[in-house]
Amino acid sequence: MNKIFKRVFSSFAFQFKIYNSLHPKYMKVLYYYPENPLLLNQGNNARALSLLKYFKDRKFEVDLVGERANNFTEESISQLKEQQLISEGYLLKDFKRKKNQLKYFFFYSLPNKISGKLKDFDRSRFGQKKHFNDILEKSKYDFIIISYVYWASLIKDNPNVKKAKLVIDTHDFLTSQFQNQKKFDLGKYFYKEINTLNLFDKVLVISNEEKYIFSQFVKKEIAIVTHTIEQKISNIEIADRKYDLVYVASNNEHNVKSAKWFFEEVFPKIDKNITICVVGRITAYCPDGSNISKLEYVENLDSIYQNSKIAICPMLSGTGLKIKVVEALSFGLPIVCNERGVDGMINKTNNGCLVTNDPVKFANYISRLSTDLDFYKENSVKAKQFFAENHSVETVYDTLDEIFN
Repeated sequence: MNKIFKRVFSSFAFQFKIYNSLHPKYMKVLYYYPENPLLLNQGNNARALSLLKYFKDRKFEVDLVGERANNFTEESISQLKEQQLISEGYLLKDFKRKKNQLKYFFFYSLPNKISGKLKDFDRSRFGQKKHFNDILEKSKYDFIIISYVYWASLIKDNPNVKKAKLVIDTHDFLTSQFQNQKKFDLGKYFYKEINTLNLFDKVLVISNEEKYIFSQFVKKEIAIVTHTIEQKISNIEIADRKYDLVYVASNNEHNVKSAKWFFEEVFPKIDKNITICVVGRITAYCPDGSNISKLEYVENLDSIYQNSKIAICPMLSGTGLKIKVVEALSFGLPIVCNERGVDGMINKTNNGCLVTNDPVKFANYISRLSTDLDFYKENSVKAKQFFAENHSVETVYDTLDEIFN
C-alpha cells in the first residue's frame, strides 16, 4: 500500500510540475515610478517604459503609482491601460498645507525635525504615504518596486507591504548628485543611501560601477539591469540622411554644462556645413544657426535616429548609464562622447563610441566619421554588435526572469 501511495503521489507531483511550467502563476506587481513613462524625452522614462513592456510580455499584472503633474494625468493612466501596460494606475495626491496646517505640523513637519530626516533623500510629500497605504491595502502583491531611493520612505516600516518582495530600482548613485551642495557631507549621505538600500530584498542597478560600489556595503541581492530596446537599423543610405549629428538631452545641470562646453569649445572647430539636430529641453541652451535644428519635444525618436549619421554625447559630469547612448547604438550610429558618456557600459572599448575629453579630438572624430566612410562603417558595425550582445531584449529579459522568477 505504501509503495502504491508513493507512486501515485510521485505521478501527481510530476504532473503538477508540468502543469506549472505550462501555466505559470501570474505575478502581481505594484510599481512606483513618479513620472509619466510615456514621455520619452528623458532616458529614465524610457527605462521605466521598457520595464513595463517586460511585465506585459511576461503577463504580469501591474498596478502603477506615480505623482500627479501637468504631464501625468488620468488621461496618461488611460493611455497606459489602453496599451495593456498596466491593470490599474494611481496618481498620488499633493495635499495642500493651507487646508491641513495642524495635520501638516504634527504629523509631518515636527516628526521630521525630531528625527533629523535628511530631506534630500525623501521626496515624498505630506499625505502621500497615507494615499500609498490606501493603495497597498486594496490588494496583495508579489513584488513592490520603488524607483529611486528618494521614495523608499513609502515602504519603510510599513506593515501594509505584507509578504511582498521589495525591489528598489536605483537608476543612479544618488550620493554623487549632491556633492556640490554647500552642506554636503559624504559620510552622512552615503550612509543614508546604503541604509536605505538595505531595506529592500533586491537592488537593481544600471551599471557595473554602481554594482561594485553598492555590493561592498549592501547585504542584499544586487542585479545589473541595463537598458533595452528593440534593435532598429536605419534603411536610409548614409549619404541620404538629413542630419550629420544628433544630440538628445534633457535640461539637467550636467547636460546644460556639457552643452555649453560642446557649442563653445567643439562646434566652432567642425565644418560649417555639418548639420546637427538637437532634441529635448537642452534646446533652450543651444545657440541658433543655419546648420542647427532644434526640436524641444519629439514623441518618437526613431525617425530622427534613422535620419542621422552620428550621435554625440558631450558629458562632463554625472553618473550612470546614458540611455540616449544605448538608443543611438541600437540604430548602429557611431557615437562621439566624453569619458562620462560611456559610464555604466559593460565594455568601454570596441563598442562604437569614440571617447575623448579634448575638444580638438572631439571635433576631429566628428570630421573623420563625416569624411571617411570606411572608418564610419567600422564603428557602426561595432555599435551594432555591442548592442546585440549587451542590450538586446532577449539578453535583458533573461536577467529580469531571474530576478522575478
